[in-house]
Amino acid sequence: MPAVTDGVSVRRREAGATLFMDIRFKAVLAVFIATGSAVIAGSTMAQSTSSGQAYPSKPIRLIVPFAPGGPVDGMARVLAPQLSASFKQSVVVDNRPGASGMIGIEAGVRANPDGYTILMVSSSYAGSAATYQLPYDPVNDVAPIVLLGVASQLAAVHPSVPIASVPELIAYAKANPDKLNYGSSGTGGSVHLATELFNQMAGTRMTHVPYKGQGPALNDVLGGQIQLLIGSPMVIYPHVKSNRLRGIAVTSAKRSDAMPDIPAFAETVPGYENLSWQAVLGPKALPREIATRWNSEINRVLQLPEMRERLASDSMAVAGGSPERFFDRLQRDVAKWRKVVKTANIKPGG
Repeated sequence: MPAVTDGVSVRRREAGATLFMDIRFKAVLAVFIATGSAVIAGSTMAQSTSSGQAYPSKPIRLIVPFAPGGPVDGMARVLAPQLSASFKQSVVVDNRPGASGMIGIEAGVRANPDGYTILMVSSSYAGSAATYQLPYDPVNDVAPIVLLGVASQLAAVHPSVPIASVPELIAYAKANPDKLNYGSSGTGGSVHLATELFNQMAGTRMTHVPYKGQGPALNDVLGGQIQLLIGSPMVIYPHVKSNRLRGIAVTSAKRSDAMPDIPAFAETVPGYENLSWQAVLGPKALPREIATRWNSEINRVLQLPEMRERLASDSMAVAGGSPERFFDRLQRDVAKWRKVVKTANIKPGG
């Protein structure tokens, strides 16, 4: 009997120990599961924040690589308040002029790719990329965001020149090689390259006269010191309408709706096209979701009447679209101007 009693006691003690261990295991397992869930939740939250859902959490700097008062600056100052309202954070225009825009452009390209420094550029960006040795890759070191607007340029001659059309321009330039002087806003600029592209495609030879800006070049074509200028319709077309200059062609592939009476160069020189544009981009490693957010917001803003009016005042048409649309334009323009620069042996400062 005593032996049986001891056996029962032992079995009871073992059963109690097993029950205790089972309870303890379940408690530890519950803690482990709870801790793991917290880790997973924390990881998910971190990914959510890093994916841009919390962006932006502070003011954003919009670099304009030109002095205040120009067309890119004007567009930025219309765009910034609309984006500030959308992002619920201030979008501050930061003018960084100098070296034909390259100082501000490098600051934007080299910025921390966190979405708090964004860059606005014009089509001169592609021209500079073709003309100058840059400390960055103008195509592969940037994240395209959106093309804002595009515009044709207008070619005009002084009324004293016996030219009223593109065929007459070609005939005159071939009969008088190097004697027809054309102005530009500077060596390697969009006006210079647009005219050299025409020279190469039409087989003409004209003499380049660089100026420090489009204004001085316009004054000299009005005064007859030079004979030809390709530039912004906003500043040239009023003089065409007042008969102080003779408009002969636009640089778009087709005629401009704003100037339907003036033919396109391409009607005589098939394939010729030169469009000026404005666009927004960021540093190369800008997260895709931030670039997409900017693209979406700007595309929305571009449809507002005040934005369309602003672009129209600069003789530009609304562009918009995907980042890929802008990137395609950028790649094609840089490649085109590099070919023009190489063929014409254009040197910076030349």
